[in-house]
Amino acid sequence: MSFRLSRRARRLSITGAVVVALAAFNGPWLYRFGTEQYHEYKINRPEYKAENGHWDFLNVPSQYKINTIHQALLHTGKVLMIAGSGNNQKNFDAGKFESILWDPKTNDYKLIPTPKDMFCSGHTQLADGKLLVAGGTKRYEKLEGDVTKAGGLMVVHNENPDKPITLPAGTVFKGKKNGKTYVSKDPVLVEKAKKVFATTGPNKGRFLRTEAGLGRIYVEAKESGKQYESGAQDNYAIPALTGADARNTYGVAEKLALDKKDFQGIREAYEFDPVAEKYITVDPMNEARWYPSLTTLKDGKVLATSGLDDIGQIVPGKDEIYDPKKKTWKYTGFERRLPTYPSLFTLNSGKLFYSGSNAGYGPADVGRDPGIWDLKDNSFKKIPGMSDPDQLETSATVMLPPAQEQKFLVIGGGGVGESEKATEKTRLVDTKLPNPVFKDGPSLDKGTRYPSASLLPDDSVLVSGGSEDYRGRSDSNILEARKYDPKTNTFKRLADPNVGRNYHSGTVLLPDGRVLSAGSDSLYADKANTRPGVFEQRIEIYTPPYLYRDSRPKLVDGPKKIARGDSGTFKSQQASSIRTARLMRPSAVTHMTDMDQRSIALDLKKTADGITVTVPENQALVPSGYYMLFVTDDQGTPSEAVWVEVP
Repeated sequence: MSFRLSRRARRLSITGAVVVALAAFNGPWLYRFGTEQYHEYKINRPEYKAENGHWDFLNVPSQYKINTIHQALLHTGKVLMIAGSGNNQKNFDAGKFESILWDPKTNDYKLIPTPKDMFCSGHTQLADGKLLVAGGTKRYEKLEGDVTKAGGLMVVHNENPDKPITLPAGTVFKGKKNGKTYVSKDPVLVEKAKKVFATTGPNKGRFLRTEAGLGRIYVEAKESGKQYESGAQDNYAIPALTGADARNTYGVAEKLALDKKDFQGIREAYEFDPVAEKYITVDPMNEARWYPSLTTLKDGKVLATSGLDDIGQIVPGKDEIYDPKKKTWKYTGFERRLPTYPSLFTLNSGKLFYSGSNAGYGPADVGRDPGIWDLKDNSFKKIPGMSDPDQLETSATVMLPPAQEQKFLVIGGGGVGESEKATEKTRLVDTKLPNPVFKDGPSLDKGTRYPSASLLPDDSVLVSGGSEDYRGRSDSNILEARKYDPKTNTFKRLADPNVGRNYHSGTVLLPDGRVLSAGSDSLYADKANTRPGVFEQRIEIYTPPYLYRDSRPKLVDGPKKIARGDSGTFKSQQASSIRTARLMRPSAVTHMTDMDQRSIALDLKKTADGITVTVPENQALVPSGYYMLFVTDDQGTPSEAVWVEVP
């Protein structure tokens, strides 16, 4: 049997021989050159793409390059990318806050006026297709050594049971023991004192005492210098007050010092209108929040949890709910203390699943246990079995497809704060079981903090990026991607991304089945940790293997709206080969946290010239809003999404 090389193959063979020969004379440099050339050739071969997919850079014009912190897919098919000040204090000081819209179909960009610093805000999709954005940055952190004025938390007490009192910004507090004075940075409302009465026994109903109303405010010394620090707790009089107000109202503060000052949050909230393409102001939250989570509940209202408040401390519970119809916030009436950006998912039961995944701030021994939270009575049932439970910070959690099965995958993670710890573990849990228990899934190659995870329309999960150390320290970014298959509980290695992604990065599934990957904020740019990192503004698009097949199904002429429990019929020339239909809720991702994405299986029937799909009735499973409807054929190839509203 004879075998004849093609002209192109002969050229490649000769080129390879020349490279090998020259490498013998020119050493490692030319060897690396040859290796890189071969790698480029390999990953661009059609066979390789069909098996592993491909990563391409998005050509973003320079005027639209921003530090992408938050990403959300809108029902117009466009992607909103929010930087706010972009973790850049110069931008913050200049009042330069940025958002852009990108249209994947046309590759057009648009700068969006951004009214406040939405850097490290929370967000979620609303039923009417708007995006709720709440919280953000009031003040950047100041590291020890950069703080020039002693300051900290002042707790203001009001012992008057008849009226609250408001103290304006600039209120002076004078220590009764130390004699030092501090000034408030913002106004504060201090509620009136509460009268406490006996509830049992022979004196039932008798007045016992009053409990002071409390307000929290950040204060600092008027002048710079260590001599203005306070060494211990003291009571502080308010010289501006007179009479009964002066007797009833005072401050209490622990040490007011020159130590590190954390970020401070804001109360402001906005709805982004995808049609008008602008932010619309709504009522502010009751609590300032930086790094909060927003979770859509069964009834379409939104729960806001955690975050750093306006004095830089973890919000002490005080969870609150946003009503999209009234555009107002209301306290839940109970407290649950969680670290910042907790991953909370609404279950089919209407209860919340907390995976333990979080990002950034909070005590190591408070609010770290995963479990199921019932908002009706504020009960919390812990779920045992989590491996490496001390390494859930900077992990990712996804509700595995289909959402009806209520199974979750927790991916990687690291130790609390700036820990060097990172785990290669993944963990699985079935929350439908009466007594769920975590079990280990397949391991990653390396301990991985900040992994990104996006659900794909073929029921797999794209897991990419991350780093082995805090914020990619010591050049530890992981240039790997893999596909997780829930049916086989296995990972398959895919094409490697070109860019490392760690802190402030995320991925978003697009309506055409590709995945957008943006952001990354490395602490250092070298292994020796001597050169400060630069925010990664390059954006990559991953094209999965299923888009390198010969054809894909297509849906046309269907309804734009399908109610829960109802059906919709779509025409398709490929109806005979269609096997599955999925409603996929669009992503709103930040800091590895995306509680919006979910993939819901639809009942599917064939018609003469198309398909009929039926939406499940459970409102907790299918929250009202806009969804991407994907169908896949017998090869697992998805259609381009059709947008469907579930009212």
